[in-house]
Amino acid sequence: MSEMTTLAPPEVPTWRMYRAMVGIGLLCGLLIVSVFQLTTPIIAKNRAEALQKAVFEVLPGAASSKTFVREGDRFVPLPDGASDSPGVGEERVYAGYDQGGALVGVAIEAEGMGYADVIKVLYGYGFDQSAIVGLKVLESKETPGLGDKIEKDPAFRENFQALDVSLDGSGKAASHPIEVVPHGTKTSPWQIDAITGATISSKAIGGLLGKSTAYWMPILAPRRGDFEESR
Repeated sequence: MSEMTTLAPPEVPTWRMYRAMVGIGLLCGLLIVSVFQLTTPIIAKNRAEALQKAVFEVLPGAASSKTFVREGDRFVPLPDGASDSPGVGEERVYAGYDQGGALVGVAIEAEGMGYADVIKVLYGYGFDQSAIVGLKVLESKETPGLGDKIEKDPAFRENFQALDVSLDGSGKAASHPIEVVPHGTKTSPWQIDAITGATISSKAIGGLLGKSTAYWMPILAPRRGDFEESR
């Protein structure tokens, strides 16, 4: 009985394997780029719609809004047909108007580091009150049940119905910087009553608002006319 001969599998040339790998890589890359191009406009549209809704939440009484772009020390309305996403270095704010067309205030985006990740918010500034009149958390990954109370706790949200951000006589700095105090000890309109057990998240909100208002209030306060003249 003759021995059976074991046949070795045929060798695949290296260049064929390389060609296959390159082809798969190019196909995957093409698919990723295609998905990105298809979904980016949808994501931008959804974000714009969510932001528009948030403007009405942080500016009580607003029935319509308009986007403004900062040009030097002035604010001009965003042209019709312009991109919903700000360009590099472009600064935008969102003016809200009541049913009669009167200016309610301006909504501003701000962000800062929280306990777990970056917190992004939109807050409303009322010219008449010289105060923050509303706040909406846009993005947060704070600890469920504790840190996420910055979004859900009604008592904490009350801090932002009339949080004083008025300027001093120079018009260049806050009369009283925003201050986060232990829960139950708030005595002044520029103070934020912290959430028990979520002090870090509370201070994060106070910190990002303090930084943002220190920058924006001296710019916005004297430019009220820019937003009223556009109506």
